[in-house]
Amino acid sequence: MRFIENQLSGQLEQTEEQRIAIRKRHAPRFARFALESTSLCDLIRWGMPKHIKEIGRGQYGVVFACEPWGGINPCALKSVVPPDERHWNDLAMEFYYTRTIPEHPRIVKLRGSVIDHNYGSGCSSAVLLVMERMDRDLYWGLRSGMPWPKRIQIAIDVVDGIRYLHSQGLVHRDIKLKNVLLDANDRAKLTDFGFCIPEAMMSGSVVGTPVHMAPELLSGRYDSSVDVYAFGILFWYICAGQVQLPIHFEHFHSKEQLWSSVKKGMRPECLPHFDQACWNLMEQCWAAEPADRPLLGNVQPQLEKIQRESMKPIVQS
Repeated sequence: MRFIENQLSGQLEQTEEQRIAIRKRHAPRFARFALESTSLCDLIRWGMPKHIKEIGRGQYGVVFACEPWGGINPCALKSVVPPDERHWNDLAMEFYYTRTIPEHPRIVKLRGSVIDHNYGSGCSSAVLLVMERMDRDLYWGLRSGMPWPKRIQIAIDVVDGIRYLHSQGLVHRDIKLKNVLLDANDRAKLTDFGFCIPEAMMSGSVVGTPVHMAPELLSGRYDSSVDVYAFGILFWYICAGQVQLPIHFEHFHSKEQLWSSVKKGMRPECLPHFDQACWNLMEQCWAAEPADRPLLGNVQPQLEKIQRESMKPIVQS
């Protein structure tokens, strides 16, 4: 029995080493080859996309409105200049997952890519990702003021999008206001899949935006329920109708302090105007134990019920 145990233990260690090798070395190389070859094909077929004006800026890239390209109009152009090999690999993985996700009404579809080797007067190479252009992100939507019926519909759209990603075996890992884009009718789509990864390949990497990160993300051992936690935080903003940080989070000067308090159970405060059903759902989603968080298949009907209740006329006595 001890011989069999030692043999199986060795096989498990070997399997884990192979999985790490695939995740850290082989997958990024394959993804980068796919990025470079597909980008060359798109350049030959459609030419170099031309940006019109800057419409957004993120941690790793700038987004421009783009002239019609590849039969897409209107379209947007995300320009990213990877500073080193690791960022090249991260970008290649984002490209690969975004390009291979089947079309879905709640996911921003990547339409093409080109590598511009003369970017910045030839000083560096930039990857230009072309996608459908949306009107704004949820951050600016809330800042400009949105009525409750539109906000609750956005929450339903976001859950629908996350559920679809999970059905494809993917975990987003960075659900937040700026990664939810709105169309002209304020219907929501998920974007920015830089941290998106197959659930089977997760372990060891700490990624995401601090306020939205589940406690277990810090340990590097987690599953798709981190997206449920992040949605709970996002839903707090949606119900608050504002983009200001929760009061409990405002006084932290470092992400380490924030993470420490979150691990001890700190969460956003309940605002006076919150509906009890909404607050209960938030608390379920950001439960400390992943096993205590609801399945998104159960979250969506709760949101739809909240939506129906809010549409009922108020009967005055």
